[in-house]
Amino acid sequence: MPRIPKSISRPLRRFWYGLREWCGDAAYERYLRSPRTQSSSRPALSPEEFYVQQLNRRYSRPNRCC
Repeated sequence: MPRIPKSISRPLRRFWYGLREWCGDAAYERYLRSPRTQSSSRPALSPEEFYVQQLNRRYSRPNRCC
C-alpha cells in the first residue's frame, strides 16, 4: 500500500475529525479527554453507558413542537 504524502493526509485527517465532531460521533472521545473525567474519583462511563446517558439527556427535555 503506497504512503499518502503529508500534504494530503493532514487535510484529510482534519476533515475527518471535523466531520466526526459535527455529527457527534467523537463525543465519547471528547468525554474521555475532559478534565472532569480524568480528575473524578468515579470510573469513566463505558461507551454504551455514555450513549444511553446522551439519549436520556437529549429526550428528557420538553419538545418545542406544538
